[in-house]
Amino acid sequence: MAKTTVRPVKKSAAKVVAKKTTVAKKSTAKATGPLTGLDWLRARMDKLGYRSLEEVATAIGINRGNLYRYFSLETRPSVALLPDLCGALKASPAEILKALEILGANDRL
Repeated sequence: MAKTTVRPVKKSAAKVVAKKTTVAKKSTAKATGPLTGLDWLRARMDKLGYRSLEEVATAIGINRGNLYRYFSLETRPSVALLPDLCGALKASPAEILKALEILGANDRL
């Protein structure tokens, strides 16, 4: 949800016109349910001591851009990449697939 505020903007020295400004709320993780996407990846990186996407991508054997696209949910990785993702992120295939929103929170393999 966006928060809308109205603030005055000077058009000339004699005239003040109100301008509508929209301020987007900062994205936060869902209060209920597990983390997914980039939120999950960042939490996992913190837990494992990774300092950058580049470091994680190198451990997986892919480039940083592809890693970002997978976890921003723009594209999906191939099935052949799943063992490398699991190894570098120390997670089960089900955890990875849930983080990528390929499996639902209550789905099982």
